[in-house]
Amino acid sequence: MKRDAISYPPRGLTREEAARYIGVGSTLFDEMVADGRMPKPKRINSRAVWDRVALDIAFTSLPDKDSGLQELLERSRRDRERR
Repeated sequence: MKRDAISYPPRGLTREEAARYIGVGSTLFDEMVADGRMPKPKRINSRAVWDRVALDIAFTSLPDKDSGLQELLERSRRDRERR
């Protein structure tokens, strides 16, 4: 394949690349695809290829880790309102 003078990220990723892209191992990635947290691949002939944009959307939809800060702020607000 001829090298392009313009550098850009690939749109289609292999399973291993997709897992690395979202920051998990291949086994966890497979689980996330199976339970719907990550998208299923597109088929290009016999190859499974993950769409980088679809991965971005799915990753953004994952819940953030609850630090408890929001709950503390909400409790503090309710306590102030009661006074």
